[in-house]
Amino acid sequence: MKYQFQTNPGDYSYTPNSNATAIKILVSINFGIFLLQALSKSERLFFPLFGLVPKLVWSDLMIWQPFTYMFFHGGVWHVLINMFVLWMFGSELERVWGRDRFLKFFFITGVGSGLITMLFSLQSMTPVVGASGSVYGVLLAYGLTYPNRRVYLYGIIPIKSIWFVFGIGLMAFLSSFNNISEISHLTHISGMLIGYLLLKKPINWTSLWFSMRKRTLEYRVMKEEKKLVEKNKIENDVNKILDKINREGYDSLTENEAERLYKGSQALSHNKKKN
Repeated sequence: MKYQFQTNPGDYSYTPNSNATAIKILVSINFGIFLLQALSKSERLFFPLFGLVPKLVWSDLMIWQPFTYMFFHGGVWHVLINMFVLWMFGSELERVWGRDRFLKFFFITGVGSGLITMLFSLQSMTPVVGASGSVYGVLLAYGLTYPNRRVYLYGIIPIKSIWFVFGIGLMAFLSSFNNISEISHLTHISGMLIGYLLLKKPINWTSLWFSMRKRTLEYRVMKEEKKLVEKNKIENDVNKILDKINREGYDSLTENEAERLYKGSQALSHNKKKN
């Protein structure tokens, strides 16, 4: 799937297309599911089952989660903002690309950003929900397709769409280093990155999946090797201290050696229990 940049970047503002079929379907589904959430008050049931819980995807084979997490939201403002942005910036893209291509772009950026989020937090049990990965991909596509369109920041300040997209992308990137909120900024960045790659050239998804899987396995191997090196280091240190006790008695130990013996023994005992 390849999208071409608009030859005339359009130095004007616009009104969203009200006949966007895909947008209407997506917005209706998202609001419908959110209404079901709100009425049933069952987020604690829905989110672990249909949100993206990285550990459950691979340990319990909940392989539907990278798809279904896009249709659940954490609150009324979460769903309102996502759907407003999707309608505001996605409707003209759908008009230019067509319904089928727009839906492919939406789902590839959404599922792809979910998979990347999962790969960077394989042990996480915290549910990720929302269509933000796809929405950020749509934002990027709009900014690159219509870079000179005017967007009114806070409804007042006119700014070119390319700078608006660059600004929110930068904020998401910086926030990902110190994320004290429950917002998955990594999902946002991933959506924009995948959207950019889709706009530039087609992607061999099989090759990309195997590449990500390879890197994940390499990371696990490196992690296990690091643990083994640390364990051997502790064992050697404990053995040296025990040899000293055999030669000179326990009272010959310094305070530092006694503390190392205690902590090392605790660490080795903990590792044996885990194994």
